[in-house]
Amino acid sequence: MKKIDFDQLQESLYFEKMENGLDVYILPKKGFNKTFCTFTTKYGSIDNHFVPLDQTDFEKVPDGIAHFLEHKLFEKEDGDVFQQFSKQGASSNAFTSFTRTAYLFSSTSDVEKNLITLIDFVQDPYFTEKTVEKEKGIIGQEITMYDDNPDWRLYFGLIQNMYHHHPVKIDIAGTVESIADITKDMLYLCYNTFYHPSNMLLFVVGPVDAEETMSLIRNNQNKKDFKEQTEIKRKFEEEPTNVAEKKQVLKMNVQSSKCLVGIKALDVNQSGQEMLKNELTINVMFDMLFGKSSQNYFDLYNEGLIDESFYYDYTQESGFGFAMIGGDTEKPDQLADRIQQILLAAKNGESLSEEALERSKKKKVGAFLRAINSPEYIANQFTRYAFNEMELFEVVPTLEKITFEDIKREAARLIEEDRLTVCQVIPK
Repeated sequence: MKKIDFDQLQESLYFEKMENGLDVYILPKKGFNKTFCTFTTKYGSIDNHFVPLDQTDFEKVPDGIAHFLEHKLFEKEDGDVFQQFSKQGASSNAFTSFTRTAYLFSSTSDVEKNLITLIDFVQDPYFTEKTVEKEKGIIGQEITMYDDNPDWRLYFGLIQNMYHHHPVKIDIAGTVESIADITKDMLYLCYNTFYHPSNMLLFVVGPVDAEETMSLIRNNQNKKDFKEQTEIKRKFEEEPTNVAEKKQVLKMNVQSSKCLVGIKALDVNQSGQEMLKNELTINVMFDMLFGKSSQNYFDLYNEGLIDESFYYDYTQESGFGFAMIGGDTEKPDQLADRIQQILLAAKNGESLSEEALERSKKKKVGAFLRAINSPEYIANQFTRYAFNEMELFEVVPTLEKITFEDIKREAARLIEEDRLTVCQVIPK
């Protein structure tokens, strides 16, 4: 077992790669009451075209199957795993994102028992045609519910505007039509390909003994056999750098209009420290432009174009990336115009200053230090960073190294007219 010290944050992380390829990280936290564990596979909604385990040809599977598989994994022949966690005093959950599927629990007692339950249920799939058919109705209702959610429609409407081909534009849950094609055999095909230990990461954070916990996991994994796994081959169509649609307006039953302006990212094939630096630089840049202490936020608020719902966000993963800026507004067209004006002006350095940079960096460092007091935040973010070959505990030193030249260079590169798009939800 390897020990990695982060002196600046006074944290020690323990790591071991199991013989079957599973990466295990343990972060002991003295003084904490709750232990939080995540068991995550590098498999999300965008992975719908790949070479299955033991095969040579690419296969396309129905949209939404990763999310469907997440639902089905909790159901076993002898009952629902949620109930087992509940009996053991733990709270459990799971989620599917564009790039990963995570299973998790938190508890203040019986941590060892809950940890083994987590590992065992994820590594023991049980699918039947009957239960798969039953699940289609449940997930179909979930999809319909999200279809009526204006914020979800706005979010995915903006992504759909950006992308011509990339599957990130497809709803994570798929559609009622796409999930109708899912079968038990397809679920096993995806499971066997993507749920191999060598494609997964187990993270434990809380008041645990690292040696004892690692020994428990080691013993559990040594009792199980897994086929040897080669590198997983995923297929994505070539994606143009410009957006697919410049504007989309959705009419829904809402009281107030909503408007988001999006930017399609350029550097989507980065990883490691390069990706970390790029992601943090862009986040700091947007805080300088649209954060609550910025002049632009003050002006937009006083012009009556935004309210407290206004936000900005930047997402970057391997193969895609995008920024979103906006919120609720009574004047969606005016807000879209103003945001785009601010962005295009920033390309030439407007609204950017050394003083604003130092303020934003301090703000980001403070927010990160507060966040790492949360076991949930650490576990979820650590895995995302690790899958992108980034190091979560390098955030602060990397933030401190961002210069004003980095900000100006990124603004000039990222912001282009043909990478901007607008999505609005307006009352019917």
